Amino acid sequence: MSREKTYSAIPTKILVPVDFSSSSHAALDAATELAEKFHAEIDLLHVIPAFPNVSIPDSITEAAVVEAAKKAAEERFAVSQKALAAKGIKVTSSVEVGNDVAGAILDAAERDGADLLVISTHGLSGWYPMVFGSIAEKIVKLVACPLLLLRTPKPESTAKVPFGRSMEWW
Repeated sequence: MSREKTYSAIPTKILVPVDFSSSSHAALDAATELAEKFHAEIDLLHVIPAFPNVSIPDSITEAAVVEAAKKAAEERFAVSQKALAAKGIKVTSSVEVGNDVAGAILDAAERDGADLLVISTHGLSGWYPMVFGSIAEKIVKLVACPLLLLRTPKPESTAKVPFGRSMEWW
């Protein structure tokens, strides 16, 4: 007999993955509103890819790039933490390094005991999400706790599929 955790409709710990895009800020705004209403705490998470997608000179190590990204994320989180604390919301933050962003988010939700996950879509189109799927899509399929998925507007894009069809129908 398996023992699955049961979740209340009233969250006490809200995990908000943040990539510092406007859509992740919308998710943080929604989580903040919920935290104020339910007196919940917020756990901010940023995942840095272990191997950056940039070409770097041989004189700069990948570790240096990752450390710079961690420092920048922690500085940005400090601003959010100050604003949330001013509203009386308890907030923690963590910066993790890994190649599987969705997996890192799911692991953090389980490890930290989140009882609500608040994420947003980016509304991206083109071949990449069509082939690999989006992070939000993977999380929707695999997350154990309740999830609030905010649909954000599609960015202005002229992404096309072969034969000139727009990706809007995806």
